[in-house]
Amino acid sequence: MKRNNHLVREIIYIHLNEKDQYVMSYGIEFAEFARSLSDLMNHVLLLKHQFDDGDFNMHTLLEYVPNERFKKLIQDDVYGYGDFCWIDFEEVEGLDELPGQELAEILYLGHIKDHLKQPFYNHLRNRFVYLAHDDGWWNKVYYRNMTDFYRMVGDVVADKLSEKKVEKNLFGLKKKRIFPSLPMDFLLNMRSLMKEGMVISLQDMTQNRAKIEIPIWVIGDYNNMDDMYDEYEKVVKGKCDIKLVFDKKLREWRSYSN
Repeated sequence: MKRNNHLVREIIYIHLNEKDQYVMSYGIEFAEFARSLSDLMNHVLLLKHQFDDGDFNMHTLLEYVPNERFKKLIQDDVYGYGDFCWIDFEEVEGLDELPGQELAEILYLGHIKDHLKQPFYNHLRNRFVYLAHDDGWWNKVYYRNMTDFYRMVGDVVADKLSEKKVEKNLFGLKKKRIFPSLPMDFLLNMRSLMKEGMVISLQDMTQNRAKIEIPIWVIGDYNNMDDMYDEYEKVVKGKCDIKLVFDKKLREWRSYSN
């Protein structure tokens, strides 16, 4: 049974598969992903969707979202699509030259949510393959360059914390407190935890005047996010494996093991 969507926003599950260059996740939504990485994309070929403002490509018999309408896709209710799958591409000319074998592989990706071969195509020059069911609940994203993934996670944790820490100013108006992204080298040091499957929980964070502490638990490899969440609910009662710490005075991130 699915939990409330607001819980998805405060808990991030990450399982990193370096060999096949993909990440399974829970709690990272398309809008958050796109806010971080949209500058690296041009057009998006839609494999599974309900977006009503795409262009039709006669060669692939699929719809795509041109760059100038990408913001509209970001603002759409992609969670409500159910399945939401896409692959980015640089130029329509490249899409029109896509060989039949590669198109078959791409259709398989959208249908089965798994790869036959590494899903990076010279004609498309794609950086990503984004496969989701109930976006933010079950996501599998392939990265041509894994540094894009680390950049995105660093941005998303900071953005989620900024959303969570909305405060009222003297006039009663809500004001975001902006947090810096997690540094790349900092995240690279957590690769081994990500490869085992870990949960970052803003829901269970603590703070005082000097710092904010965000706990991380290593919980294992899950494809079923109900099972993952059940395991999280068990381990959250015990000590976490590591903490992300934000020093409020220095405005810097650090981590330490429990």
